[in-house]
Amino acid sequence: MESNRDLFDLYQRDVYRTCYYMVHNASDAEDLTQEVFITLFRSNREHIEHLKAWIMKITVNHCLNYLKRRNSLHMKVSANPYLFTGTESKPVDRLVEDRESAEEWAVYMNRLPAKIRAVLTLRYMHDFTLAEISELLTIPLGTVKSRTHKGLRLMERILRDTGVQIPELEGENYEKSRTGIEAQIK
Repeated sequence: MESNRDLFDLYQRDVYRTCYYMVHNASDAEDLTQEVFITLFRSNREHIEHLKAWIMKITVNHCLNYLKRRNSLHMKVSANPYLFTGTESKPVDRLVEDRESAEEWAVYMNRLPAKIRAVLTLRYMHDFTLAEISELLTIPLGTVKSRTHKGLRLMERILRDTGVQIPELEGENYEKSRTGIEAQIK
């Protein structure tokens, strides 16, 4: 069995070259090469028959994981540019959000019954799906839906009482108004 130093000397160029070809960046390839060798040094390689194939498999897996993480980060950045520029292009249906502070919204939310507030908080502030909320709160999905609907109706009433202009809830306007209230809660 080869020592860690011998292993590094023997396979370092192959590992680096593979990393470089996969990520197309010299410094990232160097970092990945180090990660690969750290993994190799910590592994029990006594019973490995085809050492080079095993090392290349580890190398490719590290590179694929890196590319997946990098792609995920790029998608998050491109989907949320306002997090990095400090500005957000807001949709028109956010009726009051620009005027109301977080403290005022906390007051509005506190006026809701606790069970409804829990559902609305999980749904609109933490972006859980209805099914996830059902599981988290151990209540039926239908109950989650009805509490969401009732909560939006109550929030509409609270907003109207505070002087916020909301379109009448009839026909198509119902969906537009509901969307506007949902957006304000977020």
